[in-house]
This record gives sequence, structure tokens and C-alpha cells, in this order.
Amino acid sequence: MVTNSIRWTVRDLGAMPDDGGWKRYEIIDGALIVTRAPHFRHQRAGGNIHVELANWSRRTGLGEACEAPGVIFTEMDAVIPDVVWASHDCLEKGMDNAGHFVVAPELIVEILAAGEVNEQRDREVKLKLYSLHGVQEYWVVNWRLNNIEVYRRREMQLQKVATLLQEDRLTSPLLPGLECEVATVF
Repeated sequence: MVTNSIRWTVRDLGAMPDDGGWKRYEIIDGALIVTRAPHFRHQRAGGNIHVELANWSRRTGLGEACEAPGVIFTEMDAVIPDVVWASHDCLEKGMDNAGHFVVAPELIVEILAAGEVNEQRDREVKLKLYSLHGVQEYWVVNWRLNNIEVYRRREMQLQKVATLLQEDRLTSPLLPGLECEVATVF
């Protein structure tokens, strides 16, 4: 006997219970992923990155940063990254009426949640998803080890270019003039 696996869609997300933000619902390749509210240090790292990106964006006028936006790549691929940065062009042309991204923001940041499965999802599954859909740069932040893995689009895919430690500075060719000490993130 062959059983059909359930394939979740963006439409199904609308029927999920509203629990006041204690759970995050994402779909990757039709698989439903439910995670609980993150650790305080997870949130602090994401907030600090958001502040750095928002301040840089105000200075340059090149785009905007946002914490935990909805990104809908396809009907079966909808995620909620911890932080994104998008150019004004992306914001203007890449949003649906509900305020979700329907095109890839240029930069996506994921803060690692505890557990091997969560880390694998961010380092492998989401890396592939973001690579497939045209994200230009991807940062994987580990608040336990105080480091940031930087992936940049090269040869049509996201490739790891650096692992930054606390004593390093975070810069990006995507964000000219952005410079942040990694230690300030944690």
C-alpha cells in the first residue's frame, strides 16, 4: 500500500490557530514546520542585526530591514526569516497585498535555534531554498558560539565565503559602507 504524504500550502497557513506569536509556522517543499518562540539571546542577536541594518539603511536610503517578515516563494515554500534586508525596488515590486515578500529579499538572516534538526534546516534546507530563489546574501548567526557564517551568490548559488568571529567586522559588498563589529551582535 502506498500512502500519499500531506503537502501543505500557503492557503493552509491561513487556517492555523493564532496563538499570539508563540509558534512560527513555515512550509518548505510542502512540509509544515512549527517552531516555538525563540530564546532571548536568539531574539537579541536578531534585534541587534536589525538595528545595524536599519541604521545603515537610513544613512544610505538604499532599502529597509525588517524582522520576521513572511516570504512566500511558492505555494509550498513560505518561510519567516529572522531578519531580511531589501532594496526599495524589491519592496516596491516584490510584496503582496498582505505585506509578504513574494520575491527574494536581497539579504536573509537566520539565527540558529537549538537542536540538530533546527541547525540542519537553517544550514542546509533553507540555504538551498534561498539559493534556488535568488537570495543574494545569507547570514547564519550562531549566538551560542558567537559567530556568523556568510554565504554570497556566486555561480548561480549561495556559497560560504566566511565564518566571522567576535573580533571580526561584518561587511558586505551588497551593503556598501556597512561595517559592524561581530561582537556587537551578541
